[in-house]
Amino acid sequence: MTVRAADRSRYDRATAHLDAPVAVVDLDAFDANAEDLVRRAGGKPVRVASKSVRCRALLERVLARPGFAGIMSFTLAESLWLARAGFDDVLLAYPSADRSAYAELAADPKLAAAVTVMVDDQAQLDLIDAARAGGGEEIRVALELDTSLRMLGGRVRIGALRSPLRTPDQLAELARSVDRRPGFRLVGLMAYEGHVAGVGDSVAGRPLRSRAVRLMQAAARRELAVRRAEVVRAVRAVAPGLEFVNGGGTGSVQHTAAEAAVTEIAAGSGLYAPRLFDNYTSFTARPAALFAQPVVRRPGVGVVTVLGGGYPASGAAGTDRLPVPYLPEGLRYDPQEGPGEVQTPLLGTAADDLLIGDKVWFRHAKAGELCERFDELRLIEGDRITATVPTYRGEGLTFL
Repeated sequence: MTVRAADRSRYDRATAHLDAPVAVVDLDAFDANAEDLVRRAGGKPVRVASKSVRCRALLERVLARPGFAGIMSFTLAESLWLARAGFDDVLLAYPSADRSAYAELAADPKLAAAVTVMVDDQAQLDLIDAARAGGGEEIRVALELDTSLRMLGGRVRIGALRSPLRTPDQLAELARSVDRRPGFRLVGLMAYEGHVAGVGDSVAGRPLRSRAVRLMQAAARRELAVRRAEVVRAVRAVAPGLEFVNGGGTGSVQHTAAEAAVTEIAAGSGLYAPRLFDNYTSFTARPAALFAQPVVRRPGVGVVTVLGGGYPASGAAGTDRLPVPYLPEGLRYDPQEGPGEVQTPLLGTAADDLLIGDKVWFRHAKAGELCERFDELRLIEGDRITATVPTYRGEGLTFL
């Protein structure tokens, strides 16, 4: 029996009493992935990206482990909710225009002490001040550095369109603006190298592309390490009390951790290990989050149809954004239909061994987005469900 077949047997036994659709997290795999992230971080704390988890119980579980510290959140409303729930170190990774949430933050000393907001523009500071509604608490601020790789005199740009702040002078100038402005305190820097951390460098069947990605990423790491160190020196000259410099992502943990200027690493997707994180040479994670759909039709030889399953991930549209049929092995989509909103035909010889009511297990393309489809996660240890926990959605919360 293959490892994957053994996993299928475990998951089927654990959920035999449950009708699909159902979502599970294999805690043995989740904990092993967490341990590997800490190992790769080489002694620097790992800040957990909540958008890749979206389940409060699992955030609590991973933060109870040595080597993890703090949350990187994705909206201001989520940040306040997490702080009220007892998480005392929440870094908002994206600028916000949520005026009512800023008013809450500025009015509550507990929230203001726990939450750090992200800015990369003077106008964002103006918006925060205009939204205070009389609240006088000091707002903790982090600045974001543009990590993109630019070549051929800037004519070629590789990386996400995030912060406009690229040079040490630009970061230092905004740092001085924060320092001079009453009601704000600069406490951190963030630099997310998504073109390194979030792009697989070993794509099956694409050797030339994979080599090109590895060459690009090596160049990007070299350029960014030098520039990030220069930026940190420039900003520390303005704000000597800077508390953290955050960098990285699941795909670049060990590389980013090697930079002396970086004090902590961000990661989250590596805990669930969705399909987009299969294509890396630097690490191998164990699939931990899966969902099952029930077989509802057998249209013919070598074909079964499951209910629903069309859960595409965000990003540029493409087949890599689709969930993948994982267990039993050997199933594939019908190219004429793909994964559908209400039904999904699956082809392959494995289909002939499936009966009406059997479960087909899928992996989502990205990590936390799966939790926007399910109210609950069944936590599996061995071949038993040991807990059922709500996702953000299950707690009645959809932050985006």
